[in-house]
Amino acid sequence: METLGPTELRLMQGLAREVTALRLELLNGDATVGELAWVWAKDFDALSRVWRHRLWFADGRLAAWGWACPPYRVPRGDGTVLDVGTANLTWQTHPERAALLGEILDWYDDVAGNVGRLLTVQSADVEAQRIVATHGYAFDAEAGADDGSWVQFNTRELTDVPDPVLPEGFRFLTANDVSAADAVRAHRDAWHASRLSEAAFERVRRTWPYRADLHVLIAAPDGSLAATAIIWLDEATRTAEFEPVGTHRDFRRRGLGTALQLHGMQLAKAAGATRMLVACRGAPADPAARNMYYGVGFRPISRDLPQVKVGRWQR
Repeated sequence: METLGPTELRLMQGLAREVTALRLELLNGDATVGELAWVWAKDFDALSRVWRHRLWFADGRLAAWGWACPPYRVPRGDGTVLDVGTANLTWQTHPERAALLGEILDWYDDVAGNVGRLLTVQSADVEAQRIVATHGYAFDAEAGADDGSWVQFNTRELTDVPDPVLPEGFRFLTANDVSAADAVRAHRDAWHASRLSEAAFERVRRTWPYRADLHVLIAAPDGSLAATAIIWLDEATRTAEFEPVGTHRDFRRRGLGTALQLHGMQLAKAAGATRMLVACRGAPADPAARNMYYGVGFRPISRDLPQVKVGRWQR
């Protein structure tokens, strides 16, 4: 299987553009322009050896794709080891080619072999829910519970964006103002288990549509970086997306996340975006991120419905 490289990535992002323009509610949260760029770039060095992918074309255009990750074991940034024993599938079909999901699932069965299989479908995608059920998948009641790990997808039109307010002494920066090492440190301070390295960040910076002027940060009075967010702008659909967003644990509950979001939305609007997307944990038991996004005007348009298919060895 050939490596999932930048050429394939751009094709997959192109399909994301089409789904965004046609049926945003059918866009899988892991299959957006920005999410694809971020995950591919940051994880390429660690996981590209295990990734499997396949593309489906119709009339010379990409109509569907599947990106599977079989079980793997890699070190985390905090010194622990991430040991994943199940396969996971990210996928997308064109709204007019929904039936191709069946072919993606058949391919995924071959790739996963005897291990358990995970994937998600969107709550608005009734046809996808029907197709996965006919292929032996069931709703993952644990992952999809009120205290589960499921994600919801949110959007906001970029009208009437209030001015951000920072605590005294704090200031906004962009990645143009800091070193690569400091940008990586800001991310890892916000996400302690992250394995983002300077080499991986260099790949992020080379991956379309990353822009350093839309990679926003907040500096504390002592000069340390307190919060960070990357904004991915797709000029064709005039859609921008936050991924990732994080605040250093020592600076949380000071309104920095809210200020960073408002500042980022103003920058995205000035760059030509008319709407913003962001994904976040949706479970009622963990409402902090969701409530922050609600507080700056985001509203949900769909949520993940985690699906599981038990492997033969698990029965």
